Amino acid sequence: MLKRALMCCVLALAVSQSPAFAQAGFANMVDHLHLGVPDQAKGVEWYHTHFDGEPTPEGPDRLMFGKTRMIFQKTETPKPSEGSVLELIGFSVADLDATMKKLQAAGVTVVKPVTTIDGTRVAQVTDPWGTRIEVVQDPNVLGLHHVGLLSPNPTASLAWFADKFGGKPTRYKGKVEGINYGGVWLFCKKGEAAPSAGHAIDHIGFRPLNVDDAVSSFKTKNVKVTTEPRPLVLPSGSKMRLAFIEGPDGVRIELVQRDNLK
Repeated sequence: MLKRALMCCVLALAVSQSPAFAQAGFANMVDHLHLGVPDQAKGVEWYHTHFDGEPTPEGPDRLMFGKTRMIFQKTETPKPSEGSVLELIGFSVADLDATMKKLQAAGVTVVKPVTTIDGTRVAQVTDPWGTRIEVVQDPNVLGLHHVGLLSPNPTASLAWFADKFGGKPTRYKGKVEGINYGGVWLFCKKGEAAPSAGHAIDHIGFRPLNVDDAVSSFKTKNVKVTTEPRPLVLPSGSKMRLAFIEGPDGVRIELVQRDNLK
């Protein structure tokens, strides 16, 4: 009896330490963001310098922000993210005034100066290639903080993401509606939106337990599949299996099965 109880405890601990998969069959996280830049090395350097992205042996074209990858794809002339369904990304810092002073001294373009919205101090800048960046002061969650969607119907858009990738719409600090995917919030603002492909934030990625099963399930829900599941091996040797779908308002979404779960 005691041996069986101990085994149950060990199994429970192992499950609790593995990535949490929601009932939709997806890890509770934003797997990655793909940003378009004409020079990938410069993109990596800029985000490493200004927002502390960590290099990864997976490849020189990407950085890690916690468990989320930011991958820079070569795009000669990306369209600005403003007005796209993937309108902005957000980073949280401990001292917003000091961060903004440092960014301005480095010549970073400030779009909106520091202000307070719904009790949170916030400012906006753009990277050199058109990605809108929201910088917030949230000492509880430092680093990559949120992804901002644009949609004519924000409530319906968030409900779609919750249904397809798990999670539950709630309110950030009791005020702003969103979904928390493993520490990275998904927010949505009301407005007319253009499809994300070709814009500075080209697409967002989520991680299914099994990409083939996920695609089969999405087809039964009339989700548009734009790329069928296929294998991919990076020059570093990292292996994955991926597919692409299209979400509300033309948001491009990559599904990436990573068997190493890192």
